[in-house]
Amino acid sequence: MFKYFTKLDYLLKETFLGLKRGGWMNWAAISTVTVLLFLFGLSLQVSWQVETLLNQFGSQLELSVYLEPGVQAFNLEPLMTKMPEVAAVEMITKEKAWTKLVKEFGLTDIDGATQQLGGNPLVDEMKVKAVNPQVVQNLATQLAKLPGVNVVQYVDEAVKRVAQLHRGLNWITLTITIILTLTAIAVTTTTIRLIVMARRQEIEIMQLVGATATWIYLPFILQGISFGLLGGALAWSFISLTQQFLNRLLINQPDFIQFLRHGLQLTTSQTLLLPLILLGFGASVGLMGSLFAVRRVAK
Repeated sequence: MFKYFTKLDYLLKETFLGLKRGGWMNWAAISTVTVLLFLFGLSLQVSWQVETLLNQFGSQLELSVYLEPGVQAFNLEPLMTKMPEVAAVEMITKEKAWTKLVKEFGLTDIDGATQQLGGNPLVDEMKVKAVNPQVVQNLATQLAKLPGVNVVQYVDEAVKRVAQLHRGLNWITLTITIILTLTAIAVTTTTIRLIVMARRQEIEIMQLVGATATWIYLPFILQGISFGLLGGALAWSFISLTQQFLNRLLINQPDFIQFLRHGLQLTTSQTLLLPLILLGFGASVGLMGSLFAVRRVAK
């Protein structure tokens, strides 16, 4: 056990020594990784938020089902509630709808208005909520086939726009991530290589006394991983500060903005997962960069 602690102590000391000697070269790699992870983290967070907004629209999207004259809503309610795509059903009788319409026109004599038109001209209506936006079109087709249904109306333009935005953000995130990842790996490789070259005399002495390649170059690999972990921590800090700033900026905005702000909050699992993803991604970038550098120098 003491032997393993001795080896670990050696690796940590050599890694810290390498970071200390790297100076400003270290910050070139760390800052590049930080920018990569900051933009990646923001894009990932926005993608999660847009997906949440898309699901909210889907769960709140209502289909208006207008029945044929003489067909009562309560006869069709059991059939609609049994459909797996349906989240909720609300019945609006023609009497209730007519009373509301007359009041909106500012009329107080409801019976008089009804007599002038020769009766209530409206029909019973069903408000149907879909479980998600993907099933809306299929649900509308099924509802239109029910006996007694005259017309099914729904507005899916907003859902389509949000879905297109979500797909566009995913492609933009992927493109930016690939470009910046390659850049971060290149900068990390160059930085580690310069650090190795600056210590080549020490490496030659270690080789002469019989040190293996693993023990010679492993501290440099750990330095690359440290670049990624520091970049991930800094990126997460900047994202948290940005989120707090936006929350303070939007706190006194209109109700609609408040609805969006609360609706776009990340879940607890997403809040915990984001820093882990940033740290893991950063460590992977640092690992790849340092491996490329060590491999080139070792050859």
